[in-house]
Amino acid sequence: MDWYLAFLAVFLLAAVELWLAVPVGFALGLNPALVAVAGATGAIAGAWGVLLLGEHVRERLLRGQKERAPRSGRMGMIWQRYGVVGLGLLAPLLIGAPIGTAVGVALGARPRPLMLWMSAGAVLAAAVLVAAVLLGLRSLGAA
Repeated sequence: MDWYLAFLAVFLLAAVELWLAVPVGFALGLNPALVAVAGATGAIAGAWGVLLLGEHVRERLLRGQKERAPRSGRMGMIWQRYGVVGLGLLAPLLIGAPIGTAVGVALGARPRPLMLWMSAGAVLAAAVLVAAVLLGLRSLGAA
């Protein structure tokens, strides 16, 4: 498979699930740096898609209602303790950037800081996952 098709496959998979995209990138023979770039940019693109759609849906749902944001569960607990920074840095690794963005929108995060920290978290998560796969492959003698 050509590298650009493999890059596109990893990008599109990462827009949905980064945990799946990184091993697929290695299986397709992509350079680890390309896997990290495709994974991070794909996760960020997925988060942007959710943000753009989510803000519109949230506005329609809350029109005429008093704004209420759910604050329970693991992400709600992270939100209460660490705010948008904690959500943005942890969500891409724990639950994925698109779902983390949806949680941020539901919790009432402002779009610009949410995407700034979600992007930083996606880059961090991609780097951590690529490093973990590389270490795993090296320990097996496959890389």
